[in-house]
Amino acid sequence: MGEVRIEPVAWEDPRAVELRHLMDLDMRERYGVGPGREPAELTAKRARALAVSRSQIRAVFLALLPDGTPIGHIALRMLGDEWEVKRLLVTPAARRTGIAQALLAEVERVAREGGAARLILQAGEKQPEAVALYRKLGWSPIPVYEPYIETMPHSLCFEKTLAG
Repeated sequence: MGEVRIEPVAWEDPRAVELRHLMDLDMRERYGVGPGREPAELTAKRARALAVSRSQIRAVFLALLPDGTPIGHIALRMLGDEWEVKRLLVTPAARRTGIAQALLAEVERVAREGGAARLILQAGEKQPEAVALYRKLGWSPIPVYEPYIETMPHSLCFEKTLAG
């Protein structure tokens, strides 16, 4: 796979937008949700719950191959006064290579430098590879938190305490 670099980018970076779009497609397929698969009102509520405002973003990173091909993405946002990991994804061909772990380490560093005592994140039962990774890396289960309670009450949520 070659040397992979982790690079900070803007939320609007077209490569980041494309990876998030691929993640949306994957999640719709895994969970069988989205337009035409459920009541439109529920789809709209879930979209609002999952929406990320640019003003909330504290960092976005891409994992890039030497030729610049993006193979991973992660974002860090402020959700109220909590630091939340958003949109961690690694392209299928690059999975099981340590990319996700490297991306998580980078947002942990940024959050720690920003004064965060912990990070939180939301996943689901149909993302077993992600859940296994979080547990392996010391993330602990927590109750489902807002904004996911109403539209995704069966979410699997986690926290990680950050060492000083």
